[in-house]
Amino acid sequence: MSLDLYFDYIIFPILSASVALTFIRLLKGPGIVDRVVALDLIITIGIALITVYSIRSEEPVFLDIAMIFALIAFLGTIAFAFYLDKRERK
Repeated sequence: MSLDLYFDYIIFPILSASVALTFIRLLKGPGIVDRVVALDLIITIGIALITVYSIRSEEPVFLDIAMIFALIAFLGTIAFAFYLDKRERK
């Protein structure tokens, strides 16, 4: 099996299905914490998609973009945690 077929028929569909299921959790999440975790997971899966695409297309510049998204996602999660901590203390 060719590596391109492996990406096209196995990896991309699995990552796409996981984004769809996580998006459902984002919409249905009973609490704000569930929604924040779902949003962070969607961003992480997006980073995985960019990384897999970078490997498939042999363009290493996309890895830099994935690292920037990972940093932004990390900072966003920290900001949400800080916000939730401040909200609970009131």
